[in-house]
Amino acid sequence: MSNTAFPDPAWNTTLLSWVALFLLGTSSANSGVVQSPRYIIKGKGERSILKCIPISGHLSVAWYQQTQGQELKFFIQHYDKMERDKGNLPSRFSVQQFDDYHSEMNMSALELEDSAVYFCASSL
Repeated sequence: MSNTAFPDPAWNTTLLSWVALFLLGTSSANSGVVQSPRYIIKGKGERSILKCIPISGHLSVAWYQQTQGQELKFFIQHYDKMERDKGNLPSRFSVQQFDDYHSEMNMSALELEDSAVYFCASSL
């Protein structure tokens, strides 16, 4: 009897080709930062868009990534629709802030190492 968690060995390679992206979200009843979608599963090579709606009145939005067992990694910050600071944002990712101050992170050509929890934060 095999100790594998998957009944079919083909699942092992299939699952390795998927990228899981998670966002820390808040409930709509809360007036805090709202991220969407809350959970995403994408295939390797696919693309995704993550959205962040800041707290009302906040002009700054920052994006972070946390992979399993690692510290939070700063990606980028926009203030009043302009890039203010840039950290370790992969070249396959781009971030834009719009007139209503919400932000979108476009992620293309997803890789396995993109499997992580993504956070956005807002400030004045």
